[in-house]
Amino acid sequence: MRALYKLDAAPGLIMTERPVPVPTEDEVLIRVLRTGICGTDLHIRRWDDWAASAVTAPLVPGHEFFGEVVEVGAAVRDVAVGDRVSGEGHIVCGTCRNCRAGRRQMCNRTKGLGVQRDGAFAEYLTLPGANVWVHHADVDPEVGALFDPLGNAVHTALAFPVVGEDVLVTGCGPIGLMAIAVARHAGARFVVGTDVSANRLAMASAMGADLGVDVGTDGDPIRVAQERLGMREGFDVGFEMSGAPRALPAMVDNMNHGGRVAMLGLPTGEIAVDWGKVVTHMLTVKGIYGREMFETWQTMSSMLQTSAVLRDRIASIVSGRFAAGDWEAAFAAAASADGGKVVIDWTEI
Repeated sequence: MRALYKLDAAPGLIMTERPVPVPTEDEVLIRVLRTGICGTDLHIRRWDDWAASAVTAPLVPGHEFFGEVVEVGAAVRDVAVGDRVSGEGHIVCGTCRNCRAGRRQMCNRTKGLGVQRDGAFAEYLTLPGANVWVHHADVDPEVGALFDPLGNAVHTALAFPVVGEDVLVTGCGPIGLMAIAVARHAGARFVVGTDVSANRLAMASAMGADLGVDVGTDGDPIRVAQERLGMREGFDVGFEMSGAPRALPAMVDNMNHGGRVAMLGLPTGEIAVDWGKVVTHMLTVKGIYGREMFETWQTMSSMLQTSAVLRDRIASIVSGRFAAGDWEAAFAAAASADGGKVVIDWTEI
């Protein structure tokens, strides 16, 4: 099969021939139809400090996918040949304290698809049957390939109640954009998105944001946005999606007393937070990683199935479509950080 391959612990990927993986009795074999490019994949290609510390080469990267089941192991239940599927890329141990308590997303022995085991940038992949999400309703293949990052957005956006609340989203990358759409769908009053990309701020408005704020300007543009919307007391809920050093401090400065912050963006450097304000304003800061297994998957499937508006907004996140043979152009588009989601078609190599 054709696959993108990280041959050794150095920058770069190559498109090459690899053996078709053989599923164990508790795994399924999936023919990959579409994959999404994640920031993790960009780190792996660059082979930066994070990749060098987390990834063992050689490896087939990739963890966002949509495909068709072509073989099922003898011990697998509730997955059949021909099923159209996505998959939970966090493969857990099943025996640690959190796993046994039903908190599998908190497993401290998690292995990542496309990070610690061969992933989805290939014509075929294997995945434990317990990690497979079967799409029982019709889903566009490109949207199916977004279920992993959409799950991150849903997990973040629903970490705290948002009905009737004023929501600030710092960072309008693909997951931030999807979080805006989910917050709007879930009943937020005002939703404000921030970024430094004019294109992404326009996409934020299309996702349902009341305002898109360019935080590359002087002064306190978030405070100005509050005044424009007639807000008196700051934001009730914040989603920090960027990891930018200035984002969390700016969010803390603009939260209402008792405000709640869900933090998904991984910091790119030291963050100087006014912890005194966190205490005196009684703020809650909650770290978000991945998706809840599998409540988030059920929630996002149900929302997409029952809301054409949300379904269309999520589908519009895809701003780049490339054949697998054009993978270098696809990675360049994803690395530009000026658009939505980039999807690779593995039926065209």
